[in-house]
Amino acid sequence: MDAPLADSATAREAATRFMSQHCPWADIDAVLLVISELVANAARHTAGWWRLRLRVDAEQLVVEMDDESPAHPVAREPDFAGGGGFGWHMVLRLAGRVEISPRPQGKTVRAIWARPAMG
Repeated sequence: MDAPLADSATAREAATRFMSQHCPWADIDAVLLVISELVANAARHTAGWWRLRLRVDAEQLVVEMDDESPAHPVAREPDFAGGGGFGWHMVLRLAGRVEISPRPQGKTVRAIWARPAMG
């Protein structure tokens, strides 16, 4: 899913369909919150394009957000007066693992959830 063709709501709808078909074991609420935050951050902190991808294999679900900004997200002190600062903390807590990789033009933020062990 690419900007400017989509927004947070469209991304959440597409992710819900994808997860119901390919990884019903995933915590949909956690994944959708992370997707919402990644899309919002890309729209807010970059001047251009972004691309959201989801993929799943036997071991994990991966949500990847590419954008044109080389700047890494920064955890800020939350501002309860309306200035934000909550989102990146939420991403770090909800995802099993978070990785940031540089790209030739920008970066990729990767949120990863391990598939629960079958018991």
